[in-house]
Amino acid sequence: MSRIVRPSREDPFVAAASESIGGPVGDRARPHPWWTPVRVILAVACLAAMLGMVAKSPCVIANWTGNERYATMCYSDTPYLYAARGFAERAFPFGDAGERYQAMEYPVVIAYFAYGTALITHGLSGWPDLEDRAQRPADQVYSAPGVAEESGLYFMVTAVLLGACLLLSAYFLAGGHRGRPWDAMLFAASPALVLTGLVNWDLLAVVMVAGAMWAWARGQPLLSGVFIGLGTATKLYPMFLLGALLIVGLRNRRLRPFTLAAGASVATWVLVNAPAVGYGFDQWKLFWTFNSDRGADLGSLWLVWQQAGHPVGADLINKVSWLFFGGVCVAVLLLGLLARRTPRIPQLALLVVAGFLLVNKVYSPQYVLWLLPLAVLARPRWRDILIWQAGEVFYFAAVWLYLGEFTAPGASGEPDRFYWLAILVRVLCELYLVAVVVRDILSPWHDPVRADGLTEDPMQPEIHRPV
Repeated sequence: MSRIVRPSREDPFVAAASESIGGPVGDRARPHPWWTPVRVILAVACLAAMLGMVAKSPCVIANWTGNERYATMCYSDTPYLYAARGFAERAFPFGDAGERYQAMEYPVVIAYFAYGTALITHGLSGWPDLEDRAQRPADQVYSAPGVAEESGLYFMVTAVLLGACLLLSAYFLAGGHRGRPWDAMLFAASPALVLTGLVNWDLLAVVMVAGAMWAWARGQPLLSGVFIGLGTATKLYPMFLLGALLIVGLRNRRLRPFTLAAGASVATWVLVNAPAVGYGFDQWKLFWTFNSDRGADLGSLWLVWQQAGHPVGADLINKVSWLFFGGVCVAVLLLGLLARRTPRIPQLALLVVAGFLLVNKVYSPQYVLWLLPLAVLARPRWRDILIWQAGEVFYFAAVWLYLGEFTAPGASGEPDRFYWLAILVRVLCELYLVAVVVRDILSPWHDPVRADGLTEDPMQPEIHRPV
């Protein structure tokens, strides 16, 4: 049986914090017969899910109206899209030809999930009559009797279902390394998770990423590929995990697990997307055209550059961003192939995803969730994770103050430099996390997972056993 790593003995931050409750766990301490590490982590994850819902209560009380959504930082996309994307009329996301409602600008899994949640909402509301809503212009459907209340219920149903995704993610991360279940506490107790988990549907992608890491660690590349395919059909970035798997496969000269995972991910993505493509191709491709055509947007360095007086078009942003990201991928490939020891997959995946986010044309506050499961596996140290998340929390507060115009410099027309500062702080904290992970790869004795001097990652024999 694998030795369970005890954070109060292995992590200096946790060890110092434990002094207030008696110090690190002793050598002769016996584990609790029922409160196993996984159950403790799931209990904390439940608390995080509940706190996330409580954080949205000001908006729930105000029925998602007024500027309170920014003043109290409780904004969520989901209730507003209930009427705006036709869910109040049970319109299938890819069925409307754009004549009445804008198609969903999200990948298909989110669209399916949002539609399924709408059906549950209608069922809980007694299947309201849609005739009156159909007679109104689309932009007036929200004012129809019962729709405002349904949008609030829609958010609550979404919150419960995403809470289940949060718990499942914590379970997968706790099993990502048999000897280190406590690393998942960094996820379950994350302040960024509480603040951003219900802003959008990104937790759907998080559970796919966590599931892919869990399956790969158990020598199941096909299942890992299925999770990656589902994740890519939810948000694009889980596809980047394949790059990390490829690098490790090349390094170890064992490409069969990667091939199985890549094949399963492609097949899964095609199968999941096929109904939407067949039902409404023009609506399905909106996600791709929308992201290609949008210019510099919230949270990006491009927005700072543009507001500083340097206009930049979407085409130039696309070209420079993809060139930079391509350079990052080449750098990670070389790092993975030339490092003294085979880097761990979460380390490589984190570097690739971070490279994508650093120059992306938009950084919504919930994008911190993209890195969170990879970060807790790549650098399981409380100090470093909290430093990184401090920047994310600062940005989370600043973006709502910016959108609510609370930090705007008045009628002078000057840009909001406080928001610029928040963007730069977030980027610097993300670069700090990247730097310590690169150091761990170059000097493996700094890596907490390899602190015992093992020549290879303890997960590698399980990941690459014959399949």
